[in-house]
Amino acid sequence: MAAAAARARVAHLLRQLQRAACQCPTHSHTYSQAPGLPASGKTTDYAFEMAVSNIRYGAGVTKEVGMDLQNMGAKNVCLMTDKNLSQLPPVQVVMDSLVKNGINFKVYDNVRVEPTDRSFMEAIEFAKKGAFDAYVAVGGGSTMDTCKAANLYASSPHSDFLDYVNAPIGKGKPVSVPLKPLIAVPTTSGTGSETTGVAIFDYEHLKVKTGIASRAIKPTLGLIDPLHTLHMPDRVVANSGFDVLWAVRNPDDLEARSNMHLASAFAGIGFGNAGVHLCHGMSYPISGLVKTYKAKDYNVDHPLVPHGLSVVLTSPAVFSFTAQMSPERHLETAEILGADTHTARIPDAGPILADTLRKFLFDLDVDDGLASIGYSKADIPALVKGTLPQERVTKLAPRPQSEEDLSALFEASMKLY
Repeated sequence: MAAAAARARVAHLLRQLQRAACQCPTHSHTYSQAPGLPASGKTTDYAFEMAVSNIRYGAGVTKEVGMDLQNMGAKNVCLMTDKNLSQLPPVQVVMDSLVKNGINFKVYDNVRVEPTDRSFMEAIEFAKKGAFDAYVAVGGGSTMDTCKAANLYASSPHSDFLDYVNAPIGKGKPVSVPLKPLIAVPTTSGTGSETTGVAIFDYEHLKVKTGIASRAIKPTLGLIDPLHTLHMPDRVVANSGFDVLWAVRNPDDLEARSNMHLASAFAGIGFGNAGVHLCHGMSYPISGLVKTYKAKDYNVDHPLVPHGLSVVLTSPAVFSFTAQMSPERHLETAEILGADTHTARIPDAGPILADTLRKFLFDLDVDDGLASIGYSKADIPALVKGTLPQERVTKLAPRPQSEEDLSALFEASMKLY
């Protein structure tokens, strides 16, 4: 019965995916028609491709990591995590499995929460010196992204750091070198980094987030073990999950946490292939220009706006802005989030979705806009300036935006409630 239910759920998800196939100008081609097929009245053909890491889901699957590495022929493994997690059960489970399976390993536990170019380079130096033949990342997006970068540059030791960083900040060179196997063990639900070929960091010189994007850096395997989410403090649960709108009503509800852990991986598959747009592009300077704000429950020694929080604070304004391009989809999203849209008017799609999001965020005790995390209207020019280089994501938005548009969106995001 359980297997049948699982198959039914997968079939349902695939039907949903097919119905939601992207029809934006970036991914649709009015000039394309398969040769030899008769015209059917449709002017556009659609296709999509899903590039994704292998994933294994289930309570306790982390115990299999040593066996997986043994099967890969790994002899010298780098285990990456952060200082806090290094003392917690998820890392201990991994180490026990490595020891049990006779895998030689070294631990790098100096990953920075919300990494910078400097922290990336420290991890890269460790990886180069270690001459590792496989990697294991245990943690949230910060750890997995740091490990991806370490694997990349240790595999391409003569490359300059900016060679693979997204243009226009870096050179955006394609990755042509073979990388070592990387197993990702996520302990948060939200980033989906275990499935994506993206590694995000703060570029300190410009005080802005950017990243490396290449399918070559995707983890080889993601071990999605919902038991690990039980070790996160409440606000870490919330702030990591805002990226996929995770509710945090009952921290002890293992079924809910398990489902969200899997949903996070599905979300990663989605935005790892289709991309993200304005909320993410605007989030990078929000995180990068942080002054004194330090999110609750994060044991760090530096100001910090967690990635999920930086993304979600602009969401009501952004979706009000983009709604005119596809109001029906915005209404559908509002309905999925609980809004009654039966009597909704098409022109009201943006405000309805924005209000639905605001209620969601208010109920989850999200900070009241950019002003509550230390920004003011005087900071808007710098926030806009930090968004402009993020063309890799901002150009995926369904509605083009000018500098004036971005200024208005940041201003509208100063206060949410």
